[in-house]
Amino acid sequence: MAAQGSPWHHYLRALRSREAARAQDCLQAEDTLLTVLGQAQARDPRFLVDYGCGLRAFRFALRSSEDPLEVEVPLRLDATALRVEELAAEAGGGPACCRLGVPPGAPGLEPWTSEDVCSAPEAGAQGCGHLAPGRVLHTLRALLVAALVHCRHHGLIAPGSLSVASLPEDALCLTLLVCGGWRTIRFSVVPVVRVKRREPGLQEAQRVRGFPAGGLRRAARQEVALVPASAQLWRLSTDALLTTLMGALGSLPGHRLDALAILDRVNHESWRRGGQDPGLTFGHLQGSRVLVWRICARAAGAGMGWAAGSELTARPAQTVLLWAAALFPAPEDWAELQGAVYRLLVVLLCCLATRNLPHFLRPEQNLLQDTGLDLHGLYQHAERFASQPEAALRLHVTHLSHSAPPRIDGGAKALLQLPASDPTYWATAYFDVLLDKFQVFHIQDKDRISAMQNIFRKTRTLGEEDG
Repeated sequence: MAAQGSPWHHYLRALRSREAARAQDCLQAEDTLLTVLGQAQARDPRFLVDYGCGLRAFRFALRSSEDPLEVEVPLRLDATALRVEELAAEAGGGPACCRLGVPPGAPGLEPWTSEDVCSAPEAGAQGCGHLAPGRVLHTLRALLVAALVHCRHHGLIAPGSLSVASLPEDALCLTLLVCGGWRTIRFSVVPVVRVKRREPGLQEAQRVRGFPAGGLRRAARQEVALVPASAQLWRLSTDALLTTLMGALGSLPGHRLDALAILDRVNHESWRRGGQDPGLTFGHLQGSRVLVWRICARAAGAGMGWAAGSELTARPAQTVLLWAAALFPAPEDWAELQGAVYRLLVVLLCCLATRNLPHFLRPEQNLLQDTGLDLHGLYQHAERFASQPEAALRLHVTHLSHSAPPRIDGGAKALLQLPASDPTYWATAYFDVLLDKFQVFHIQDKDRISAMQNIFRKTRTLGEEDG
């Protein structure tokens, strides 16, 4: 079958046909939301509006699910004047959390010493209160409600275009429902403290050949964001950095983002039955932050009144793509659509088999830990698709698809679990072996072929020893 007539390309064309409309709906919804946020800033200049959000519509158009889009609301303050009290991260790679002290008399911090955003000084704290995420969120929630009423009264937004009905008092973000075109889009509004801080993982990533150097430099220059982790604690968020890296991949020739869009659609429609079943999110293709909440709750003490189900959804499909781009830096790896999808698939299968999806910038953090997902069931879905993908590439339930023979036998899982016992397998040559097993290697580089053959001989030796 000719490449452009393959089910992969038919499927991709169907996805691309809806991208423009989804992006337009997202931009229309963003305009409404930014209008309300602008009125909130006018009422309280401590809260800023981030108009530089060009990647949100890009992400929304790329994915199939209707999960919330994050909108950051930066706080107008000099973060260098804050007193950062870091708490040690727990064993197992959980994220580190901190408290932000507001020293009395610090220049520029006077607006942040009021009790609506700052907790009272503790004994022995030398008059230093703390910027409390819970109070900041409560204040921002009240501002949004007042701004929405003002916008409706003065006709600044269309009637019924935005709802604040889902603003629970115990959330780590504020979820707003905004009409954009023919769809309602959920936005997660998050207050952030922007800090100038080097992300060590970015320095490591700059040595990876799979990313354009300019994109890595832009990410390295970005300020990082501290976001609410509990009523009293903040945590470092790398979401914006990872999204910048993903956007940089979109500037390269090849099918990296096309492969992500296809895998995300298959996950949503086939593995999760149109989103009815729990499973991987666009981000697991970005991890769950349930772990973040549990760590912070234990660190700051129980009884803070923060609901475990109210965390932002994290992003592991994005993380899988970033790892695949690093493991397969050669342009020829992404020149053919089917092979591009399988580069994501072999990384995803390995992560599900070993129950470990490393954070791209902090590999010690496992994005599949404590998510509550049925990882065995998800592995079965992914392996079935990798072995016989044609059935899941149907554009409609009535479409017939050619059922090709399975690409791999049932012994694949033992091979996929090797990195759990020996981390040195997390390398291009090992994943090349997996690509060869799925009959989608097609690489002519002699050095890569030799490295793959060496790993293959090593795995055969291990299999004989186990036998």
